[in-house]
Amino acid sequence: MAQDTIFSNSNTILNSKWLDPNYLFGHGWDFIKQVFHYLVNPDTHVVAIYHNILFFLSLFFLTLMAYCAIRMIEIRMKEHKHLKHEIEEYAHHQAERAKKKIEDESVSKNEHWIKTIHYLFSEHPNDWKLAVIEADTMLDVLLGELGFKGESLGEKLKSATQDKFKDLTVAWEVHNIRNKIAHEGADFELSHHEAKRVIAIYEQIFRNFGFI
Repeated sequence: MAQDTIFSNSNTILNSKWLDPNYLFGHGWDFIKQVFHYLVNPDTHVVAIYHNILFFLSLFFLTLMAYCAIRMIEIRMKEHKHLKHEIEEYAHHQAERAKKKIEDESVSKNEHWIKTIHYLFSEHPNDWKLAVIEADTMLDVLLGELGFKGESLGEKLKSATQDKFKDLTVAWEVHNIRNKIAHEGADFELSHHEAKRVIAIYEQIFRNFGFI
């Protein structure tokens, strides 16, 4: 009788409701719904905590993004500065190579031309003017060798014709610049770029006639 009572009692281990699948599933589902309701209920403190967590996470990632953007700008600036330095170094190297090439081409051809080139690649602006004056003197000699008459280069250019001297127009151009240097002196400003351009014109004239 006592034994039957034990087995029929719902609180016994064998007949316990905790071993009933239907009971466990029902109460488990109720528990999940209560937790979900608790999380989404605006009256609970969990939602506030959830919003705070999202706020701090957003703030953290925004700060991280700002830091990355600043670092990228700094890196770009350093790269630009480095690239500018490399370009300047390359330009200087190319200028030195061009200078050496011109000097090498001029060796044993015309000592007067070598002197002109040394003036042109000087660091002093007055030497750039001397380069133009020297080149103009060479042009005077060339026109004399070509048979043009006159006591000065200007007179020889006036006696020349386009048919006999195809570089007549540019010769007048560079000769006029030489005259400005001679007449205006220190008041005449000649940039290094302009001096190179003028000397390049003289050089082309000289090479056309095998003078250098």
